[in-house]
Formats: sequence, structure tokens, C-alpha cells
Amino acid sequence: MTHPTHRRTVLTAAAGTAAALVTGCSKYGDDSGGAGDADDNPPAPSGASAPTGQQDPKPAPLAATSDIPVGGGKVFKEQRVVVTQPEAGSFKAFASTCTHQGCDVASVSDGTINCPCHGSRFRVADASVAGGPATQPLPPRAITVESGSIRLA
Repeated sequence: MTHPTHRRTVLTAAAGTAAALVTGCSKYGDDSGGAGDADDNPPAPSGASAPTGQQDPKPAPLAATSDIPVGGGKVFKEQRVVVTQPEAGSFKAFASTCTHQGCDVASVSDGTINCPCHGSRFRVADASVAGGPATQPLPPRAITVESGSIRLA
């Protein structure tokens, strides 16, 4: 003989499952029990120091400003970025992946960023195409220049 399932039994089981899911979704060390989201703890405003016990979120410098030649640039393979200095004191950064077929650019010379795979060239000033087969510029990357150091933003 089968026993009918009562509505109260189903609701109690559903509530228990929901509580387990919420608990399982909470972050380690999060006292909110998973009820909050990432926006509950916004980042500190710019210029504010990190709370005690936390590391400074500022990334390590890519290079010194003196390492980037005027009218040229330097490719940082590990960070997949190329930094240029089109004019004295003006620094730009772009993704180092060629927009033609995804090869990594290899050098900066004679005012262009150069891809060795198919010969695409991009201008150091704005990464626009100076010579194909690429038809799209390299995407810009955000950097900060401070106290003679260049960092990814």
C-alpha cells in the first residue's frame, strides 16, 4: 500500500534543500551565510589604503619609463601587452595579439608594432593598421604611469 505525500512534507523538504544550497554557495569566511553578493563590499576608493592584513592590489611595474624608447616600444610577452612611447612622455599600451590570425607581435621598430606571422604592422601612436593583412587595430590596454614606472591598470 502506498502512502500519499503530504504537502507539508514536500514544503519542509524544499526548505531544507534551499537552506543547504544557500549555505553551500557562501564564500569561506563570509558571515552573511551567502545572502549577500559581491556588491555588498565595494572596493576602497582610489587613494585609500588597504585594510590591515591585505596586500596592496597595485600590480608590479612592467617597466621603467626610461626602458621605452621615444618613437618605439617594447613587447611584454608574459603580460601579452605592448607598450609604446609615440612622443616623449606619452605612453600607450595595446594587446600584443595580432588581429589578423592571433599571432603574438614580436617587435617594435621604425614606428610600427610588427607581427612576424604574416607581416602585419601597427602604428605605435594608436595601434592602427599600417600594413596588412590585418584590417583591425590592436585593442588598447589600460596602464598607469607614475614615478617613472609603467603598470597595467
